[in-house]
Amino acid sequence: MSADGPVDSWKTSFPCTRAEAEAIDAADDLAIDAVLMTSETIEDDRETWRLDAYTEEQPDAAMIAALHALVPSAGGAEPTIEPLTAQDWVTMSQAGLEPIAEGRFVVHTSAHPVEAPAGGRAFLIDAGQAFGTGHHATTSGCLKALDAMAQREFANIIDIGTGTGLLAFAARHLWPVARVAATDIDPAAILVTRDNMAANVVEAIDLIVADGALDDRITAGAPYDLVIANVLAGPLVSMAPELAAIATPDATILLAGLLETQRKQVVDAYAACGCTLTDAEVRGDWTILTLKAGAQRYIPTTPIDPKGRDGWALDI
Repeated sequence: MSADGPVDSWKTSFPCTRAEAEAIDAADDLAIDAVLMTSETIEDDRETWRLDAYTEEQPDAAMIAALHALVPSAGGAEPTIEPLTAQDWVTMSQAGLEPIAEGRFVVHTSAHPVEAPAGGRAFLIDAGQAFGTGHHATTSGCLKALDAMAQREFANIIDIGTGTGLLAFAARHLWPVARVAATDIDPAAILVTRDNMAANVVEAIDLIVADGALDDRITAGAPYDLVIANVLAGPLVSMAPELAAIATPDATILLAGLLETQRKQVVDAYAACGCTLTDAEVRGDWTILTLKAGAQRYIPTTPIDPKGRDGWALDI
């Protein structure tokens, strides 16, 4: 495409598989001077994904070769290289993000404003730095699960890996007198959540930057009768003892971010901590799990070492 205005940056795209996309997303440091994003090209098609790399300068041969090495399935495919203006970024961030509805909740962007349904709640969540606009199957599935719990009573709720804060906002709406905490390992996500709280006039949510559930502020607020964690399967498995340890007896634990092929490993990890599966919903390749904590509060038999999380491995 030709840029309509001064070129602000460049976008380089290669086709890839989901396995390649997940490997890129999971890598801590790829030593590539670019912002990397992966996405489905065709919904629920395992092999039809795309890698987009955003750079300040037009990509040279070395950059293209480095990106190509990340996606060997692309074979001899030539990349698509596009100049971007500042306005292109705004357009892309909102493109395709039509409002979504789950139960009493509607989630929309600034580009697609909607009114709240009767008796429901609309949340403005623009695409940005944090995960959780509601459009991914894991987030929308959690919204549906929370909506189904509306008649139950919860007094102390925590959302681990809150991203944009959307699930914590939904919990605050459903249980207005409960204590609600939202945590994320990424400080930027907590800043995004704070901004989204202001934009949606959501109050009284404790925001905590923390890795998992071992932070003193989290354990001091325990036990929780509703634990929400929409992250990835690996962290869900490694955090099973600490999430079970902060839950009240018979607490509800809502887990998402896992593929259906990873369900057994996640369920087994929580079963080892006294939790039982009570419900599961499959959305495409993704699964949302609802579990019940044991009748006795779980006490880990050995100290939990957060450094051990780096060693997890899951089948895909």
